[in-house]
This record gives sequence, C-alpha cells and structure tokens, in this order.
Amino acid sequence: MGLQDCADRLIGNWHLRGISGGERKRVSIALEILTRPILLFLDEPTSGLDSASAFFVVQTLRDIAHSGRTVISAVHQPSSEVFKLFDDLCLLSDGETVYFGRAETAVEFFAETGFPCPSRRNPSDHFLRCINTDFDTVTTYMGLYRASEIETLSDPLTNTMTATVKALLVKKYRSSKYASNLRVRIQEISKIEGLMLERIRGSQAKWWKQLLTLTSRSFVNMSRDIGYYWLRIVIYVVVSISVGTVFFDVGTSFNAIFARGSCGAFISGFMTFMSIGGFPSFIEEMKVFYRERVNRHYGIAVYTLANFISASPFLAMMSLASSAITYYMVKLRPGISHFLYVWLDLLASIAVVESSMMIIAALVPNFLMGVILGAGYIGIMMMTSGYFRFLPDLPKVFWRYPISYINYGAWALQGAYKNDMIGLEFDPLFPGDPKLKGEDILKDTLKIKVSYSKWWDVAAIAAILVSCRLLFFVILKFKERASPCFRALLTKRILRNLSKRPSFRKIPSFPSQRQHNLHPLSLQEGLDSPVP
Repeated sequence: MGLQDCADRLIGNWHLRGISGGERKRVSIALEILTRPILLFLDEPTSGLDSASAFFVVQTLRDIAHSGRTVISAVHQPSSEVFKLFDDLCLLSDGETVYFGRAETAVEFFAETGFPCPSRRNPSDHFLRCINTDFDTVTTYMGLYRASEIETLSDPLTNTMTATVKALLVKKYRSSKYASNLRVRIQEISKIEGLMLERIRGSQAKWWKQLLTLTSRSFVNMSRDIGYYWLRIVIYVVVSISVGTVFFDVGTSFNAIFARGSCGAFISGFMTFMSIGGFPSFIEEMKVFYRERVNRHYGIAVYTLANFISASPFLAMMSLASSAITYYMVKLRPGISHFLYVWLDLLASIAVVESSMMIIAALVPNFLMGVILGAGYIGIMMMTSGYFRFLPDLPKVFWRYPISYINYGAWALQGAYKNDMIGLEFDPLFPGDPKLKGEDILKDTLKIKVSYSKWWDVAAIAAILVSCRLLFFVILKFKERASPCFRALLTKRILRNLSKRPSFRKIPSFPSQRQHNLHPLSLQEGLDSPVP
C-alpha cells in the first residue's frame, strides 16, 4: 500500500493531524486485506489519491482477486493505467445498467453502438462523457460552446444530448450479446453446487486474548486522545477547586447544615454532569466497533468488559482528584474511611453516567442527538435525586416508583449525607438550645432513612452500574440481530421507489437562453463583461 514512510506516525484525530487522507484510506483498505476476506467490497478506494498511489492500490486489489478472492470496487474516473487493470466492468447511470462485461470489450461495445472512443482519449473519460447526464446541464449553461472546430468534427457527442446517448446505450445493451452472455453465465453459476464456503463464526482468538488486546488498544487510545479523559480531568480539578473555595472550611454551625447539603448535592449531581463531555469520543468508538463487529473480530461481551476495564483507571484518577480537593478544602467529616467513601461514591456515580452515555451512543446516530438525550437524562436524574424535592414527597407514580430507585443520584446523595453528618453535632438555631445531631437532621429535616448503612447506598449504585453495562450489551446484541431485518425492509423500499422513478436527475426545466460569444483571453481587452 506504499505506507512505509508513515509507518511510525499516528493516524490522527480532531486535535492531531496525523497522516493524510489518502494514507488513511490505504490504511483502512490494508486492515480489511489483513483478514483475507472471501468478498472485498470497496467504495471509491482511489478517491483522494494521486495517480501513482491509485495505481498501486488497484494493482494490489488485482493481485488479491487473481489469488481466488472476489473484489468489487466502485471507482470514479480512473486513469488509463488503472482502467487496464480491471477484469470486469459495470457502468451504471441513474440506477440503470449501461454495460456489464469484460473491461477490454467495453470499447468495442461503445463503437458498435455508434460512439467510438477517440484514439487519444482515456476510455473511462469517454464512458463517463457518454453516460453522465450532468454534461447536459453543463452544455446547456455554457451555451453549447466547443473549444475548437476540430473537436466539433471529431467528437460524435458534440451535437447529441447525453441523456439521449445514455438511453440508446441502455437499449442497445439489453439486446446485445454482452447481456445475453451475462444471463447465461448467471444461470451456469446458479446451477453449480459444492462451492459454498462455510463462514467462520467469530474470531479464532480465545476470549482472554480478545479481552487483553481490546483492553490494551482501548487504553492506548484513551491515553492518546486528550479529549477522551485528560481534558475532563483538568476541568474536574478546576471545578473541584471552585467548590472547595466556595464551601471552604464549612464548619458545624447551623447554616453549615444547608451548606453541607448543597455541597454534597453539587458533587453527586453537577460533577457527574460533566461526564457528558466524553460523548464525542464514545460516538467515534462505536463507529470502530460496528465496523469490526461486522467482520466478527471479537464478541460483544468481550468488548463491553474491555471498555469498562480500560476506562476504570481514568475514572478512578478523575474521582480521586476531585474527592481529595473537595474533601480537604471543605473539611468534611474527618477519617480515612469517610474519605474513602467520598471517593467510591463519586467513582461509582461517574461510572454509571459513563455507561449511560455509552448506551445513548449505541442508540442515536449522531453527536447532536446524543448530547441532547444525555443532558435530558442527567437532568431528570438530578431532579429526582432528593435535593430539589425530598424523596418521600415525590409523586408516587413514576417519579418515586421506579425512577428514584433506579436513580444513581438519589443513592449517591443519601450516602453522601450519611457519610458526612452521622456522628457530627451542629449548633442550634437559637443559642442555649441543645446541639443538633446529624442523625436527627437526616431523619427529620432531610427525610432520609438511616436504618441501613451508607455502604448499601454504594452497593445500590454498583448494581445500577452493572445493570447499565448489561443493558448496553443487550442493545448491541439486539441491534446486531435486528439489523438484517431493517436492511431488508429498507432495500425493498428503495427498490419500490426506483421502480416508480427510474431516473432521479432531470435536465433543468428552464435552461438559460442567454448566448455568450466567448473570446480567447488575449483578445478580451476592451470588451464589456457578458455578465451584467
């Protein structure tokens, strides 16, 4: 593929240029060739490449085809050197077959129809000139101008509309020996038995090998892409410092009760909201997954587990930095176990949001819809977490049952309150009154149950995390099983529309009637511009 010069360079992404577009295209082709597919279909493999690169790419594909594989490629306007490499040629125009047969006999077919290829013209250019109806539009707007009288005399297409030429070619091909030979060949192939190749189901690598490879690759990708986690880690640190300065040394006064509640709600709610920033990276990762899954490189369960394992170190780093800054600046309840709980609570919450964003990325087709749905989802979770309205006061239908119970924010906020307030005493509203115990504040003011441990709240978040990952697996599995049905329905719909509208391109209904007298550039001095 001629990629030796860029062997040690990165592919590139939104912030890193990396290799060129032509080199990326050749890398994609090479990745497919490595798997030695029985059938290789390529859509415009030479577009964006120079003539030499295009020649070597097609030469490689030709060698693969001659080794017993089937290569089908859509190529737009190849050079004469590339055209000579083709074995068979299929010319299509507006969904109609103009020619289908051996490439070397295509020139003969056009000559028999009355449109021979000029001796010094690239055959592919001549074919496109005969079947591409866009030339009619260009000719109409250019006023049927020709560069010289020699071309007018030698070119049989000068005074003939391309649509007329194409219709004549289609009609001629249907009754030609090339079409009849093709139909005979198709019948012969359909009667051959014993050539069906059994498709290899799944990857030949063991599941642990798949897991190690996917985890390693995903970790490298996450570490190289600054927008995946590094930029978010910086933002988390900045926001955590802001939280620490706003609630700095909050203390145990009466007003500190509400300050601690607000701080806990912000950490468990708004801090997790920033995880939506990784959605663009999730969309790009899903594109790679779909392409590789079609080729059965690995299983869905292995991919789901590998993605979670590779992301865990970054999530742990992100939550640890945020927890350490806010815990020591705000001076929450002292104790190593309490700090550990703050870290685990935030880590589990962020992991749930990450898993939820992966679910949305698997459902929506683009970035904009994903961001909108992700923001709406997190907004609903924050609204029913128990801070803006206490959990017992939520409407019982839907919001209390089941939304609040499957809401990671509700469990995270309850655990944060218990971890910070149980065991502390706060100053009363009026001096001289007895101290206010944290347990009483939780039960009477915040309406939080203290009958079970705070660790059960973390366990509930962990259960939601596992459920999200399982749901992600189920969605990917369902889409894989259901996609053939949807594609079949879409194909039938397209074919039905094509039968009603055989041609989609029309000559402009009101072509320009203005005729311009064109002059060489050397003779235009002193002439008025033809454009008013």
